[in-house]
Amino acid sequence: MNTFNKAVAAAHLPRPSKHARSDARSRDIVDHAIVVQETANTMAAVEYLKSHDVAAHVIERVLLDPQRRRTALPA
Repeated sequence: MNTFNKAVAAAHLPRPSKHARSDARSRDIVDHAIVVQETANTMAAVEYLKSHDVAAHVIERVLLDPQRRRTALPA
């Protein structure tokens, strides 16, 4: 089990809600984290999201399960 999976398992994450993201700032933070994940690695993206106080269940959803990402607001 890699470091990220251990961190996720240890966090006892709740199930995410099914509501759409409600603000542009959150959209921008998540979008940037996805770019960080693609260009650096998942742990760097996790640390970026944590530094912006993104909830653990959101981090798990957007980085580990892309098909469950929420619908973004129009840019």
